[in-house]
Amino acid sequence: MKMMRTNNTCTMENHKVLMLMLMVFTFFFCSMPTFSKQNTFTTIAPNQFIQYSDTLVSAGETFEAGFFNFGDPQRQYFGIWYKNISPRTIVWVANRDTPVHNSTGLLKLNDQGNLVILDDSKGVVWSSNSSRIVVKPPLVQLLDSGNLVVKDANSTGNFFWESFDYPGNTFLAGMKLRSNLVTGPYKYIRSWKSPDDPSDGEFSYEIDTRGFPQLVTAKGERLLYRSGSWNGFLFSGISWPMHRIYNLLFVFTDKEVSYQYETLNSSIISRTVLDSYGTSQRFLWSDETQNWEATVTRPSDQCDDYALCGINSNCNINDFPICECLNGFIPKFKAKWESSDWSGGCVRRTKLNCFDGDGFLKYTNMKLPDTSSSWYNRSLSLEECMTVCLKNCSCVAYANLDVRYGGSGCLLWFHSVVDMRKHLDRGQDIYIRLAFSELDHTKNKRNLNMKLAAIFVGVIAFIIGLTALLFATSMSRKKLGCIRKLIQWNHKKEKKEEELPTVFDFSTMINVTNNFSYQNKLGEGGFGPVYKGVLADGQEIAVKRLSETSGQGTKEFKNEVKLMATLQHRNLVKLLGCSIHQDEKLLIYEFMPNRSLDYFIFDTTRSKLLDWTKRLEIIDGIARGLLYLHQDSTLRIIHRDLKTSNILLDIDMIPKISDFGLARSFMGDHAEANTNRVMGTYGYMPPEYAVHGYFSTKSDVFSFGVVVLEIISGRKNRGFCDPQHHLNLLGHAWRLWIEERPEEFMADILYNEAICSEILRFIHVGLLCVQRKPENRPNMSSVVFMLKGEKLLPQPCEPGFYDGRENTNSTGSSSKGCSINEASISLLEAR
Repeated sequence: MKMMRTNNTCTMENHKVLMLMLMVFTFFFCSMPTFSKQNTFTTIAPNQFIQYSDTLVSAGETFEAGFFNFGDPQRQYFGIWYKNISPRTIVWVANRDTPVHNSTGLLKLNDQGNLVILDDSKGVVWSSNSSRIVVKPPLVQLLDSGNLVVKDANSTGNFFWESFDYPGNTFLAGMKLRSNLVTGPYKYIRSWKSPDDPSDGEFSYEIDTRGFPQLVTAKGERLLYRSGSWNGFLFSGISWPMHRIYNLLFVFTDKEVSYQYETLNSSIISRTVLDSYGTSQRFLWSDETQNWEATVTRPSDQCDDYALCGINSNCNINDFPICECLNGFIPKFKAKWESSDWSGGCVRRTKLNCFDGDGFLKYTNMKLPDTSSSWYNRSLSLEECMTVCLKNCSCVAYANLDVRYGGSGCLLWFHSVVDMRKHLDRGQDIYIRLAFSELDHTKNKRNLNMKLAAIFVGVIAFIIGLTALLFATSMSRKKLGCIRKLIQWNHKKEKKEEELPTVFDFSTMINVTNNFSYQNKLGEGGFGPVYKGVLADGQEIAVKRLSETSGQGTKEFKNEVKLMATLQHRNLVKLLGCSIHQDEKLLIYEFMPNRSLDYFIFDTTRSKLLDWTKRLEIIDGIARGLLYLHQDSTLRIIHRDLKTSNILLDIDMIPKISDFGLARSFMGDHAEANTNRVMGTYGYMPPEYAVHGYFSTKSDVFSFGVVVLEIISGRKNRGFCDPQHHLNLLGHAWRLWIEERPEEFMADILYNEAICSEILRFIHVGLLCVQRKPENRPNMSSVVFMLKGEKLLPQPCEPGFYDGRENTNSTGSSSKGCSINEASISLLEAR
């Protein structure tokens, strides 16, 4: 970077002294061990300046700042961007409304701490307006957070001015959206006019401080989208699990409201951008694809559009039509409503009876209505909140202000509610005021439904009582015999078997999956695609569709239904039911919002969301699920297809073993068998099963060991090839172990010394599980104790499919190179 001084010059002797000092500093610095990146910065002192083509760079090498243009050299801007990301991603622009119109622009810091941009022809075109009397010389620094600051030269935190107080169209970690409730001003994100014009656009992303504060996107004074009000954890309109990646901070006092976020992992690069069309997107940088990946886009669907359904209504994107009047309300303009013009909203069917008393109807999992005209109190309980609302004839709804610790505080709405929507996984409770007659009407409908349900349950209970081999203790839902229907569907060729979970109507499944639309598709394996659906009661489900041409036949379908219905464990996915219609066979499971384990650990960006503590917890959960299958369940079950794609993660990232189509069950102490029909996935099968068809509980132990090593290394066993020794992942782990370098096997994720010993113990256990001979592998009971450090660990032997001199297979043939085979054994396996 070119620096120019305006006062004295250096003598030759001074040059020699400076060179000697530089050599001493370089020797001292280079000889120091590097533990972490240190925050040292290039700075600008008073009366120094940066001119066009110069760049100010932070020591952390995350951001850099300087002059740039969008292709027109006559329009120069001073800005900040990511240093090592291409194409250039601008995060802040100083003179966004006043570009320098030639290549002689200068950024200068004066003695008073004022940062200015100069144009030869126009003079000062931009100023930080931070001039103040300072005792010590100020300087400007670009911090590793991307914050450009003017500060006291001898102080670390005394900022005279900072760019974070003047955000552009990008919201960075550590930046605050802040509103001073006493004096102002408000700090908010402002869109650019166009992608190559950073001047002020029409859209803003800000905190609306009217009523109870809420996060909104607006075009001028018109609201476009609300993230909702803060409920103690996050904004009520946000359904994405942001807390997995970010720490959200919301401060609300009598003097100030502010919101900011911080990444939980320093290696995650994240930004939120408000584009020139009013869309806000949260991006994560992917090292794997070398691209920005949009993780959240708002608005994400029609229900995000502000007041789409008008007042006193609810928007549910999973219903058709998506807008509905609240209970006790009817469309204001019926004809328009039926033609999908919902702007008129809804009106009460029965007027409130303020003095004779009204009641409230509870709605759950809701994005709370617009709070710009609300009233709030932090100290009232929910019951006191209801009492206050009842005493005010204009009050139409109430809710808790804070949902933490069982709920606290009071939030009231008056006259009407607007912009309320149904959430499936988040949101909170709200109570809508109705006349008693409307409540009675609603209660009568509910009572009728309950009576019908009671009759239905009675019939089902009678059927259950007549079933000889019913697994009664394992059933908590209605039972209606999937297998019995399957037998009838197969022209009664087989004997009657156990009655199992709920039979869902096929037409219902078509409806809840939007006719198995691509938008609802979660993934696909060799046995068919899996779709997301939402039942009428709001429960999310995953529907696995197995057609006549599917590799999974009737036997595997029946096997999975029978086994899954008898299993109840927090680390096993729950089967809710099945559906059979002509050639179609469906399996309905509980929905896992965080998809499968391989979705995270094998992706460069998403893998950073799983720190070491969470990875070890996941391994422990898988081990406990297998222990239940092998030892604690009614039947002894061998899974035979354990792999990372068959480990699903719930909302709290708790692992659940899934896909029991290939599982085998045993009675009593039997736990091994032979088969000529080998099915499973290459890379996870032990040698004795892949070659001879012999399987036992130790087969699952081998697969578990592979999964452990994949989780810790972040690499696939089938896709990994050590270029130096031509080894697969197991061979690579073994070589590092015997060479006493196991820490090199760990994924590139930050860790501290306290957890390092735990990680090494898990590697040790993984190697014990993948030993070549089944008798050398521990059982899952021992594995669980080993993972907890409660059992002395023996030294492992060589893993299966490994030779110390070359990569060999179990039949004795060798290969001097790697063979990466993504295929699976038999047509019945490929999932």
